[in-house]
Amino acid sequence: MRTNIIKQSLLARTSSTGAWLTLGSPAVAEVMAHCGFDWLVIDLEHAPNDPASATEQLRALGAARDAGARAEALIRIAELDPVLVKRAMDIGCQSIVVPNVNAAEHAELAVRSMRFPDGGNGGIRGVAGLVRGGTFGLDPEYVNGSNAQACTIVQIESAEALGNVEAIAAVDGVDCLFIGTADLSASMGLLGQPTHPAVREAIARIIAAARAENKAVGAFAVSVEDARWYREQGAEFIALHSDVAWLARGSMGALAELNA
Repeated sequence: MRTNIIKQSLLARTSSTGAWLTLGSPAVAEVMAHCGFDWLVIDLEHAPNDPASATEQLRALGAARDAGARAEALIRIAELDPVLVKRAMDIGCQSIVVPNVNAAEHAELAVRSMRFPDGGNGGIRGVAGLVRGGTFGLDPEYVNGSNAQACTIVQIESAEALGNVEAIAAVDGVDCLFIGTADLSASMGLLGQPTHPAVREAIARIIAAARAENKAVGAFAVSVEDARWYREQGAEFIALHSDVAWLARGSMGALAELNA
């Protein structure tokens, strides 16, 4: 049973930087892992990924760690569905990002979906040891050790979630509140205005709710400047955009420099 470095970092409130993987490419995942990120999120919500392609990216990230990279893997599922949680964990991911968590009962379902039933803990994850997560039945500690390593990251990305954020933060088993600023601003009637004062006030409320429960805070930064701002506000778990952004920006920047 592999210790979940991401969960340890969140519980210790240690600052870390990651990025989103949206291109569905194991090669890109491996390259990004060698760039120095602490973690990388394989996106199944807004990217052309499925459990099969996510498995290949998990293998690529594992190979990169074997070669000295430190990037740990997470999966963002498409929606809060216990079946999707189960499949993501069965293929070997211990840390799950859950989108659109709008109420405490949603957060509770996310936590329960990630845990095997054990002594009345409310877990509903189906028990299967013959999966990649359990080294195909060769890890004798897998079933009994998985619950302790499960890391639940819930996205706060709507006006409804904002209204319930204190109750969401108080849910036992939630390890991190991740701010989805683009969707949050849209839900507030401020589409395309993630730096609007009202959105900034909402971010402050989310961070305060997390702090009151000693929970970590995450955010998706669209630039280095944006990442620094989130850090100054107290967010520890910061995604510095994505594979596709750095590919596009690097290409356009090089062409602009050449043709200047």
